[in-house]
Amino acid sequence: MSTHASQSFLEEKGKYPGIFSWIFSTDHKRIGILYLVSMLSFFAVGVMLGIMIRLELIAPGQTIMPPQMYNAIFTLHGVIMIFLFVIPGLAAPFGNFFLPILIGAKDVAFPRLNLLSWYLFVGGAAIVILSLFTGGGPPDTGWTFYVPYSLRTGTNVTLAVFGAFVLGFSSILTGVNFVSTIHMLRAPGMKLSQMPLFPWTLYATGWVQILATPILSITLLLIILERVFGIGLFEASKGGDPVLYQHLFWIYSHPAVYIMILPAMGAISEMIATFSQKRVFGYKAMVAATLSIAFVGYLVWGHHMFVSGQSDMAVIIFSLLTFLVAIPSGVKVFNWVATLYKGRISLEPPMLFSLSFIFLFSIGGLSGLVQGALATDIHVHDTTFVVAHFHYVMFGGTGFAFFGALHYWFPKMFGKMYNKKVASVAWAIMFVGFNVLYFPMFIMGMRGMPRRYYDYLPEFQPLHFLSTVGSWILVTGIIILFTNLIVALRRNNRAPANPWNGATLEWKIPSPPPLENFDEEPKITGGPYEFTR
Repeated sequence: MSTHASQSFLEEKGKYPGIFSWIFSTDHKRIGILYLVSMLSFFAVGVMLGIMIRLELIAPGQTIMPPQMYNAIFTLHGVIMIFLFVIPGLAAPFGNFFLPILIGAKDVAFPRLNLLSWYLFVGGAAIVILSLFTGGGPPDTGWTFYVPYSLRTGTNVTLAVFGAFVLGFSSILTGVNFVSTIHMLRAPGMKLSQMPLFPWTLYATGWVQILATPILSITLLLIILERVFGIGLFEASKGGDPVLYQHLFWIYSHPAVYIMILPAMGAISEMIATFSQKRVFGYKAMVAATLSIAFVGYLVWGHHMFVSGQSDMAVIIFSLLTFLVAIPSGVKVFNWVATLYKGRISLEPPMLFSLSFIFLFSIGGLSGLVQGALATDIHVHDTTFVVAHFHYVMFGGTGFAFFGALHYWFPKMFGKMYNKKVASVAWAIMFVGFNVLYFPMFIMGMRGMPRRYYDYLPEFQPLHFLSTVGSWILVTGIIILFTNLIVALRRNNRAPANPWNGATLEWKIPSPPPLENFDEEPKITGGPYEFTR
């Protein structure tokens, strides 16, 4: 073990000064924080764009921007939130930081490859940003880059698509690293069946990243070739098929939903166990559910295309598979609630985010079944009902899990403790604001309000106004949340090694962790959740 093992990774004195000691570091913990800072910066921009969208929709007609600008901001909001925040999600910052620690390793399997993945992430983001100020200006196709829009628009779709192409390689390298790390670097005595559930979800996510992301990369490359050389693969006037693009896009993008949500589920499992002071109920069933979601998730992309002209048999099969993939998600929700039963529940801020995750994700999942059934999907397809469902799963799910995990692991990552009362107030405001913002969209969607529209009929104005007010409440909570964490970083309120009485390996080492994680190589003898009472 290094003589510097007891030194915090935050105090590391490398061969590079200042910021260069971070951006050239191969320490998985520093790379995790680099991802965290990058993602939260993009998240702040995405939130501001979302507020502009809601301000435009507060009343019928033009309010703060013309239609072309609305389409561009709508597209940019989606690209930033999906590709730069939700897809890297919990895996990039918390997976990088905690996966080696949770399995008793010093680092990931390929540290330099890990740093390269962050460079590709930042480089892809820079290319997307460059597309806003070059060519024909910001792309206006929506984050899906649907053809024929992305082929015929005069905006700079080519460069934005290339940026997303580069981001895909970052995701693939992260998946390769996580899968290899779990197979090769587990501590002596740690079997797969003794891993905590967060590493299990990172493992399943890694395989989805490795196998599904290349499909998106190829599809985006085809858009570039189509725009530059006019090869006619998707252009109907040249004998191509625009529906083929939808198939190729959703073959990746529905598994991508599980890239986003599986690590969130893993973090929720850790927090539910810790703040109930109990082993997770049905550990093996939770592992099986994780792997089932990852596998079946490859097979359900067609439910995005029920109105695109598929055969009746295809529609029936995709609808059945959509209902099947809900079963393991239901198993997880049942097991989380069963873990709470007779537990010593402590309503700390991470637990509040975890409980709200279960509530919001359940609403998102059940509303997804409405879209998985053909008869109801035809009615709500491409309405704001879909927008509400998507945000309940992605923000109510992945977003609230992200903020819960941030509060859960913040003391371990930075060695500082935040104000718990302020964090709880921020959670309450965010929870109220989220539901006021997105629940009216379910009602509007059932009444026929189309999504992606710049304007709407006056009958939808009261609900749009309510939704916009909800966005103000939600952003207020987010501002309070981050102010509290930033203040905590600046104050000298030192966090203990185990403030939550957690049972997994990260709580057995100092806060923040040493350079090489462990002074002595851990030896595993029991299960992952051995709480002392």
